[in-house]
Amino acid sequence: MTGRPLLALDTSGTRALVALGSPDGALIDERRWLAGYRHGEELLTRTDELLTTNHVALAQLGGIVVGTGPGAFTGLRVGIATAKALARGLDVPIAGVATSEALLAAAREVAGVAESAAVALLLPAGPSDRVLVLGGVATLLRGGEEPDLDAATLLVAVDLPDRAPAEAMALGVGAEERLSTALLALGAARVAAGGDDVARLVPEYVTLPRGIGAVKGEVRWSHDRQ
Repeated sequence: MTGRPLLALDTSGTRALVALGSPDGALIDERRWLAGYRHGEELLTRTDELLTTNHVALAQLGGIVVGTGPGAFTGLRVGIATAKALARGLDVPIAGVATSEALLAAAREVAGVAESAAVALLLPAGPSDRVLVLGGVATLLRGGEEPDLDAATLLVAVDLPDRAPAEAMALGVGAEERLSTALLALGAARVAAGGDDVARLVPEYVTLPRGIGAVKGEVRWSHDRQ
């Protein structure tokens, strides 16, 4: 491998990941685990184990790729804060990639459809609400509300057991299995170009803890209703 490897992290969902990639974004190795809502407990340990197994020191990394969501408050906050700290400490570029964008790219590959094909992503937003991502736009669906999609649009669902069609969930499982590959592929070129402004790299939250207000650029919706 020529050049310095990349580290990718995503903690937007209940299943977290860390992955090691080549400078051009090819997946080398990864670690996945069921984090639930306790992402901070294992993230650094899993990262250290991944790097140690592949004989890569932190100082050898050439850049960081991090999934920015949409996702829940705690997971995204832990993952993005960790990614920023690593990028700053190592003085390497960082690229924030929408997890939804990566999942949609992976779903197209799983389904064998063209990049131009219409694919919609359904994600959880608390215990009853869901988020629909279509055409780069995320829309909150209140509990019981179903997405209004064209018959030709392929639906992918992640983290929604018993809350989405079985076919959409199956496609979501396949997309999640390829999430590391998609994150690295999307983030590598941006890292090579110098990465993102760390100060402007913000999470796409779908829910907030009670009592926490929205901050411009960070929050789309809150699960709490007025």
